[in-house]
Amino acid sequence: MKRLLFGSVALLAFPMAAAASCPGITVADMGGIAPGAFPQQYDLADFQTAAGCTMEFTENPAIAELNGKIRGNPEMPALADRLPEEPLVVVPYDAVGKYGGTLDALSNATEAGTSDFLSVRHVNLVRYSDDLETIVPNVAKSWEWNEDYTQLTFYLRKGHKWSDGQPFTSADVKFWYDNLALDPNVNEKPKDYVTVAGERMEVETPDDLTVIFKLPAPKPGLLAHFATHFAQGFQPKHFLGQFHPDINPDADKLAQEMGFENGYAVIMAYFGNSDWTDTPTPQLNSPDKIAKMPADTMPTLESHIVIRDTTEGRHFVANPYFFQVDTMGQQLPYINELDEVYANDQEVRLLKLVNGEADYKTQSLQLADAPILLENQEKGGYSVQLKPKITIHAVSFNVTSADEEKRKVFGDLRFRQAMSIAINREEINETAYFGEGVIQQYTGFSPLPDYVDPKWKTFATEYDPDGAKALLDEVGVVDKDGDGFRDLPNGAPLVLNLQFATQGIAGQVVELIGQHWANVGIKTTVKEITPDEYRSAQSSNQLDVGLWEKGQPVGIVLGNNELWVPPFNNYFDHRTGMLWAEWVDTNGASGVEPPDYVKQMMDDINTLQSAPSGTDEFKATANRLVENMVSNLLFIGTALTPDPIYHRNALKNFAEFKTASYEYYRTYPYRPSQWYFDE
Repeated sequence: MKRLLFGSVALLAFPMAAAASCPGITVADMGGIAPGAFPQQYDLADFQTAAGCTMEFTENPAIAELNGKIRGNPEMPALADRLPEEPLVVVPYDAVGKYGGTLDALSNATEAGTSDFLSVRHVNLVRYSDDLETIVPNVAKSWEWNEDYTQLTFYLRKGHKWSDGQPFTSADVKFWYDNLALDPNVNEKPKDYVTVAGERMEVETPDDLTVIFKLPAPKPGLLAHFATHFAQGFQPKHFLGQFHPDINPDADKLAQEMGFENGYAVIMAYFGNSDWTDTPTPQLNSPDKIAKMPADTMPTLESHIVIRDTTEGRHFVANPYFFQVDTMGQQLPYINELDEVYANDQEVRLLKLVNGEADYKTQSLQLADAPILLENQEKGGYSVQLKPKITIHAVSFNVTSADEEKRKVFGDLRFRQAMSIAINREEINETAYFGEGVIQQYTGFSPLPDYVDPKWKTFATEYDPDGAKALLDEVGVVDKDGDGFRDLPNGAPLVLNLQFATQGIAGQVVELIGQHWANVGIKTTVKEITPDEYRSAQSSNQLDVGLWEKGQPVGIVLGNNELWVPPFNNYFDHRTGMLWAEWVDTNGASGVEPPDYVKQMMDDINTLQSAPSGTDEFKATANRLVENMVSNLLFIGTALTPDPIYHRNALKNFAEFKTASYEYYRTYPYRPSQWYFDE
């Protein structure tokens, strides 16, 4: 069996003498860690053995006061009764921290643009270590695969509790899967990651601490999904289950006593109707009913829990039952409270950052923002890291546009190729990216694996305006009314409305692309909108042009097929072909049938996810996926660039990031539960 129990990771001898109590070792004390040698965390028994000490647990002196702010939470028991028997021991980067303070965060708006801040308190069954290569335990104590990757078993921590003090068990994982992820009353259709080639898994719970995922076919990437995705593989059955008719026969009656139509309506109020974990709480979505509800928000395993939720922002306090401790035995997190303010305007966000009014930020920051941020570092008391991205700014055309004439043009490969070679990427790189970008086509995989033909990275990236004009002439997109701009083949004006949000792409990049297209005769308009407005227009098939960043590493692709199946990503990201997606979702009953190359990609991604990595079949399938994606130019790339990562200098144990990326879930690999303030 392919097994990873935490004790099997090579332990390093700590540079200290055996001691009765644990004095608090740090990564800095060790002189740094060899990549892959140490996950910078231990289970309790392993840590005590390696350190030669007996850990004595201590708590935040303000934790009882913070617990009192959580409506519905009972009075706390002693710390020993709040921690698991085997808490996760986190080795701080630079120093054992001190308690207190409030972390100030900036987000775009409710739900949109909050993943940055969510990642600070996020937990899942496992996570990537900060080498972005090694998957290590988190909520789960350990795991094991069977030989053919059709059975994944997780082992949980005995005594782990939800933020309201109720036990967290394997039943909470099964409840999430069977009663939320697969229930069409909650999620309209199952997400790809909860199925294998479209077929459901079976979740077995032989005891409170063991969860077995039985897969209908191999899917080794399922583990990486749990390490990177925002959707948590567990939900509180004791809390949400009382409103689910399959769990509680009186669910509807209970809901109606609170003023809701039925139990599912209460689940929607607490959990939402998708896998996104940052949905509004009843404080915001049901303020007229909340007094009769058992709590303001549902229990969590995260480091902090929300106690205030408004259209202006949210406020959180430390989870008194959080399962992590530092190497002195102090319960984490160190930071008492988190405050999130919504600011949709990019200029407002930048001004606040320059003034040092936030403690951490990377989401929505673009390379174009780097000069002003770097210039004001000393005055503002903050630091900026410029780190490579995984995603690339990309353009797409609405190949299933509601406008039939536009659909014909956008669906013509010659048009898409013309629009790609009309883009002067060198100018974009020098002007918008300060020469820091690497010109590249969108390939789906980022970085492109070495077994995929590298020619696709530069496909149709040459600047050739004359070639673009010739292709547009072939398509019949010519100037018919003599106004200097090209028209649709039927003579109607062709105007590309370039709507964008700075969360997904820099405005300067959009303006340059619009000018490049105007130079070959395509009229454009440029308008900045909010992320919510962008996503709504994209999802309702109203955009002419998609403008957002895009790309995933192969490890994540192996657990999630979204980039290769119409509409080629989820609600929050860059999509096209919405009517193709409708055809897929309805098995051809409605929508528009996609072309053969798209059907081939749908078959190939399922093959890739089940094929043994590194085999000839695996490599051939990956190459065919890239060829079909790139040669058809569904998405058109610009250049791969770095992005800024901002943090205030008073925030300590803040690591050097490897990437500025959503794909590994932002701060999650860097263990923000150990952040603390020194001021």
